[in-house]
Amino acid sequence: MIQLGKIQKLQIERKADFGVYLSEKKGDEEVVLLPKKQVREGAEPGDEVEVFVYRDSKDRLIATVNEPALTVGTAAVLKVKQVTKIGAFLDMGLERDLLLPYHEQTYTVHEGDEVIAAMYIDKSSRLAATMKVYEYLSKESPYKAEDEVDGLVYEVSRNFGAFVAVDRKYSALIPAREFSGEAKPGDMVHARVTGVKEDGKLDLSIRKKAYLQLNEDGEKLMEMLKERGGKFPFTDKADPELIKSECKMSKNAFKRAIGHLMKQGLVEITASEIKLK
Repeated sequence: MIQLGKIQKLQIERKADFGVYLSEKKGDEEVVLLPKKQVREGAEPGDEVEVFVYRDSKDRLIATVNEPALTVGTAAVLKVKQVTKIGAFLDMGLERDLLLPYHEQTYTVHEGDEVIAAMYIDKSSRLAATMKVYEYLSKESPYKAEDEVDGLVYEVSRNFGAFVAVDRKYSALIPAREFSGEAKPGDMVHARVTGVKEDGKLDLSIRKKAYLQLNEDGEKLMEMLKERGGKFPFTDKADPELIKSECKMSKNAFKRAIGHLMKQGLVEITASEIKLK
């Protein structure tokens, strides 16, 4: 069976003036056209050809010897070529672009953006793209705890954290407890692997180890205090969302850093505020 959206080896069934027809095996009724400009010189019936099968502008199956950036069931970073009323069209490295419908976008994309997307076959038996790539990313990364990695944030969840495609292909998560809104979908992040789950998914942190991060957070808060007249109009008992919004760090990180600054005699906490000494 000829597989839409897959790279496969087919054989030349017969020749025509405008190309050759390919089939899975000799005598099959199901055939697909490989245009003449892509047929190698001297090719004859029975010869095997490796091709990718997709649909042309008239919705007919067509083969190409050119290699696409992705196939059905895989994900890749693609450039947005055009945004239309039905969705965005992505450059997948072939003459025909790949449709990314609006309902498959996890955030609004614009012409020229690069997005991570996976290819699937829609209900109309056409190839399409989705930015909901969680299930398409590999769980077989070469990384272990304490390795440093780079990844693309593709989705942010208030409950779970930030979903990241490490090396643009491995499944990873910055858990909510480690994520304070420092990045948004489409951003690249540099992170540290904090663990590898049994299924192979990576847990990440974009924070440094505690003893290194403490000084960095303390310096950050000192700068903020100076910029705000020497005080925060709240204490370390404030709502986590307020601290996250104002200081871009978790409540636990905030409390640790403030405690460190207090020990150094740099700040003090009153009933209603934190202020420089």
